[in-house]
Amino acid sequence: MRNGGVDERVAATGGADRGAGDEADRDADTDTERPVDRGGRCPSHTPFEQPWWLEAVAPGRWGATVVERQGEVVARLPYVRKQKLGLTVLTQAPLTRFVGPWLRPSEGKYEKRLGVERELMGELIDGLPPHDVYRGNFAPAVTNWLPFYWAGFESTVRYTYRIDDLSDPDRLWSELGGNVRSRVKRAAKGVEVRTDLESELVLEEVLRINHRLFERQGLGVSFGDDLARRLDAACRARGAREIVTASDAKGRVQSALYLVRDATTTYLLYGGTDPEFRSSGVNSLVVWEAIRLASQTSQHFDFLGSMIEPVERVNRSFGARQVPYFFVTRARPRARAVFAARRGVRRARREVRRGAARLVGRLPGGVPPRPSGCA
Repeated sequence: MRNGGVDERVAATGGADRGAGDEADRDADTDTERPVDRGGRCPSHTPFEQPWWLEAVAPGRWGATVVERQGEVVARLPYVRKQKLGLTVLTQAPLTRFVGPWLRPSEGKYEKRLGVERELMGELIDGLPPHDVYRGNFAPAVTNWLPFYWAGFESTVRYTYRIDDLSDPDRLWSELGGNVRSRVKRAAKGVEVRTDLESELVLEEVLRINHRLFERQGLGVSFGDDLARRLDAACRARGAREIVTASDAKGRVQSALYLVRDATTTYLLYGGTDPEFRSSGVNSLVVWEAIRLASQTSQHFDFLGSMIEPVERVNRSFGARQVPYFFVTRARPRARAVFAARRGVRRARREVRRGAARLVGRLPGGVPPRPSGCA
């Protein structure tokens, strides 16, 4: 298990509770003394599961169960550790869409490959540290979660939207919805789009717009600015990020997107359009330019969602295809009891508020009497 940049690897067959006296019994094929991270990278399906990413978004709070065969990593399952309501939760950090298992591809007949997957996933599950709750999105490449089901986990299917072939920009343009093409053309007349942006100051513009988007919806931002800055520094150091902006003649950044990429895929991590300019079509323009930029370095473009109906409609209008992935969970009986109690408290509070509102409605003028004297 790798936690906070320090290797504390445990045998996947023994879990996190193995004592020092068990050393002699460890299988040589699950050697736990070598570092997980070779040359700063680990096997994974996405950049979100890399050690450098996890250290940026959850410094000192992440780990990974690893299985080795003859000195080679053959399976890995990262996680972020949190405490909530007195419970230990293994989950994922903000801006980290996937934290599921990676298995080295195996050869042979289909039934043999499934058998290998079952064995490796079982070892990963056994190697997880003690926890009350597990919650994780598996990358779309993981199509088999059956060993987790057998171990008491549950799953829900979620969807992201992807463009899987970026090789032909003309075809990509033709697959845009008609309204999208019109908005792109209209917005391009009034703004300048830039993609050659390495300055840290550009990140602040993306964060400013992101704050305005959440404020408009009456919501708190789902991640902190300091976390975003740490992640940006890690991505820039590896040449793994791009920022696309659109600015008007007054120098105002109307729209900005933050992209990250690995060897095959560019991901739209966050960003959007300043609410002041949301009817101008500039959002369609920057997304289109992000796709064009991705076509220079990547095979795929992933919108990283969304299950939110209005957002899904927008992503689909860019010619993206629906791609399923698994959201896998497990809650121990103690955790289920805690969550049930919390739901009960919340229901009671709602009933109290409703009762108070009904009482106020029956009072003359609809206003409760004010206490007199020193009461």
